[in-house]
Amino acid sequence: MLIIRKFQNGDELTLREIFFNTIRNVNIKDYSEVQVQAWAPDDYDQPEWYKRISAINPFVAILNGEVVGYADVQDDGYIDHFFCHWKHQGKGIGKALIQTITSTGRKESMDRLYCHASITAKPFFEYFGFKEVKKQQVKIRGQVLTNYVLEKCL
Repeated sequence: MLIIRKFQNGDELTLREIFFNTIRNVNIKDYSEVQVQAWAPDDYDQPEWYKRISAINPFVAILNGEVVGYADVQDDGYIDHFFCHWKHQGKGIGKALIQTITSTGRKESMDRLYCHASITAKPFFEYFGFKEVKKQQVKIRGQVLTNYVLEKCL
């Protein structure tokens, strides 16, 4: 059974593992090894990660007792993080998270949702009605990665 709940203290390390392993194992199909290592480095500032993940206050997806994904939506409709466990792709986790984010956006009277989607994530967001605003190049730890600003009106 899939459950979506709000972030709780203690989720930080599990969410970091999902972030890291999804980028390293899923996004690698669209980005080079050097790019994914820059995006999800082996070494990271743990207190900074805890602070950031707590600040974005994501929704957390749990499948049969295991945390399998997370996603957030900020007050202005910005989706900062959206990650599904690399071993649980295609099981409806992303769909449940995007539906939760969309209903939250509507409930909070947001005009739109928007994100900076990876090459890998772009088709997922487009499937759920997001449109490309622009393609862009972003620099992360010395590497340039392509991503897309996508938005969906609510």
